[in-house]
Amino acid sequence: MTRAAAAAYGSRRAILAAWLVLLGVCAVIIAHTPFPTDMSVFLPQRPTPRQQLLVDHLAHGVASRLLLVSIDAVPAERRADFSRALAGALRRDGHFRSIVNGELEALRADQALLFERRYQLSPGVSAERFEVPALHAALERTVAALGSSAGLFGKEWLLRDPTGETLRLLDALRADQAPRLHDGVWVSADGEHVMLLLETAAPGTDLDGQEAALQVLEHGFRQVREELGVPAAMMRVSGPARFAVESREAIRGDVARLSVLGIGLIFGLLGWAFRSLRALALALVPIGSAVAVATAAVALGFGSVHGLTLAFGTTLIGESVDYALYHLVRMASPEPVPARAFWATIRLGVLTSVAGFVALLFSGFPGLAQLSVFSIAGLLTAVTVTRFVLPVLTPAGWHPRDLGPLDARLARLLSAARRLRRPAAVLVAVALAVAVSRHGHLWDDDIASLNPVSKAAQQLDEELRAALGAPDARLMVVIAAETQATALQGAEQVGAALREQVRQGRLGGFESPADLLPPPALQRARQAALPDADALRRRLQAAAQGLPLRLASLEPFVADVQAARARAPLTLADLEGTQLGVRVRSMLSTHGGRTTAVIALRAAPGVPLDPDALARSLPAPEGASVAVVDLKAETDRLYAGYLREAVALSLAGAAAVVALLALALRSAAAVLEVCLPLAGAVVLVVAGFAATGHALNLLHLVGLLLVVAIGSNYSLFMHGLRRGVLSRVPSSGTLASLALADATTMTGFGVLAFSGVPLLAALGTTVGAGCALALVLSALWIGPRAGAAAEGSRRGGAG
Repeated sequence: MTRAAAAAYGSRRAILAAWLVLLGVCAVIIAHTPFPTDMSVFLPQRPTPRQQLLVDHLAHGVASRLLLVSIDAVPAERRADFSRALAGALRRDGHFRSIVNGELEALRADQALLFERRYQLSPGVSAERFEVPALHAALERTVAALGSSAGLFGKEWLLRDPTGETLRLLDALRADQAPRLHDGVWVSADGEHVMLLLETAAPGTDLDGQEAALQVLEHGFRQVREELGVPAAMMRVSGPARFAVESREAIRGDVARLSVLGIGLIFGLLGWAFRSLRALALALVPIGSAVAVATAAVALGFGSVHGLTLAFGTTLIGESVDYALYHLVRMASPEPVPARAFWATIRLGVLTSVAGFVALLFSGFPGLAQLSVFSIAGLLTAVTVTRFVLPVLTPAGWHPRDLGPLDARLARLLSAARRLRRPAAVLVAVALAVAVSRHGHLWDDDIASLNPVSKAAQQLDEELRAALGAPDARLMVVIAAETQATALQGAEQVGAALREQVRQGRLGGFESPADLLPPPALQRARQAALPDADALRRRLQAAAQGLPLRLASLEPFVADVQAARARAPLTLADLEGTQLGVRVRSMLSTHGGRTTAVIALRAAPGVPLDPDALARSLPAPEGASVAVVDLKAETDRLYAGYLREAVALSLAGAAAVVALLALALRSAAAVLEVCLPLAGAVVLVVAGFAATGHALNLLHLVGLLLVVAIGSNYSLFMHGLRRGVLSRVPSSGTLASLALADATTMTGFGVLAFSGVPLLAALGTTVGAGCALALVLSALWIGPRAGAAAEGSRRGGAG
């Protein structure tokens, strides 16, 4: 072996070793990478204080852990048994923090807590309440109750709580719109459905924990159905946890199904073209390498890879194989494009693609930034592996099947199609007019356009929420503070102002966490209003005059009051395991060192609620921020800002592409020639959506950027053919490689059009159609002149 041959052999081994090590490192990184699918990726990375309130409420509030359950088709005489059996099974499992089905048994923990802490929690506690006149009236009511049914409480409880604070608290705990009771359990308004409200132990961001809880619920339902002999029983479940888990499964399923379908179709095309398993295997190398490196790069940069980003890898298959195609066709051609010109064109195409995505790296939204990193890392990996690894893996002396005949047929087709250049220009002009005429309706500012949840699932959620009275407030007051105590104090002050609004008829009502868990300062004030033992005994003696009560029977009451005076303030942790705790946690959450209190508002019938006017009427508590939030309007505003930023960054990316082309081509005419087909393709796609009444969302925008990125390769190759840079005749295989590359790209993206996830379908439709149009317009407007095409046809046919 000569020294040169030995050096070449060593170089090939080094390249192969480096590639294998890279794939091994990527495999390790990916194996330890989480793949979330929640929509937090579409929330800002550096939110404003107002946006942070919204983010905390959506991602970390108890509402994200609620499951709404309806059991249907159960005979009336078995409904209560079914509800109790299922609730009991779930209570014995650690996956649920709370199971509420209306049973009094479930209220026992609340009764005990409310009774023990009644003097700290009851809004009726004041110094006047323990004066002689008020105590006399309370004792009269107690005597009357002792002579009748004691309801929930026996004689001992009534004598220990003659002022009735516990009953007042239980009334306050009862939800305004709680489901009706039948045989002691919740049922729907028509009595046909058994209703339960569950809170999972896992936080809303823990999708594995949420999925495990759903599986436990399903298993418990089936077991109870079998034990009670009710085979027709059905269960419907809704809530954010169900949505998140189902969305993840939908994305996972689509990624697997469409990846297999896309790879199968792409390799079917390659098999038809090359008739070689070796060619197929070689084409797979850049694809697998690109997806592996891109996934690992996103994981390193963001700590996780969102499900939509991973699904984006399916689309990268169609683009990554392009470079392998160019390489294989060039190897097969008897008149190959010179290596220097070939790789110079490839390099410029890759750089223009990367330039288009670099701008998105600066997005304040992790979703866009992840797609950008994935695209850039994948493209660079695909072209690098094609350039250096494929030659090492290709056996010496092996050549793929020559595509000269296909090239010749394409040359003849191109020659015949050139008469369509002007009609194509007219069509683009008409499309531009359509797009401009509908410019105010091109974009969908409603964040619901990103919602992967089906309309049927959303309707079910609305139905079950209405039946259960579950929290679904659109209008709310959000108070944020450094500590729980300060947040509750702010909520208490805001609540006082809101009560005035209710009194004046401007507001229908509200629910505040401070009404259920008073701030520590208010609890201490109530404790301070309690008299000491001697004073209370003197007042009771005076108040009991003329009543059939022995003072000794009221000693437990005196003892309870004295114990209440010394108790520490009640906290959220003390409410664990109670319905009261579920209610409070739905309105009070702590994340990132800050506590957020949410007061849900209910508009007065026939009175529109003006959030701005309401905000001006509220106090500014010390140490807390207060905001009146219209949840729908705020999320739409957030998404609109997201979309505006994405459009601006995409335009910046397009400008970077033009600047790069100008620097490389050094001719304004050449830049215009390369860019016109790309602009035409974008205009046609946008006009097509506008004409069919489909507003564009964020993934359409990413798709349009991909059309420019991928289409620039087609334009540059056609430009090279026309200028004689790549080859003097098209029989070099360039036309065949472009046609196959476009077919594989259309396939890779086109399969996404059949996705059940609307975002993926939008991306697939946009890129599939856009890339086809980019190639057609490039061929019509830039492709070789008729004479050159005809000459290539004769040479290809002769070959």
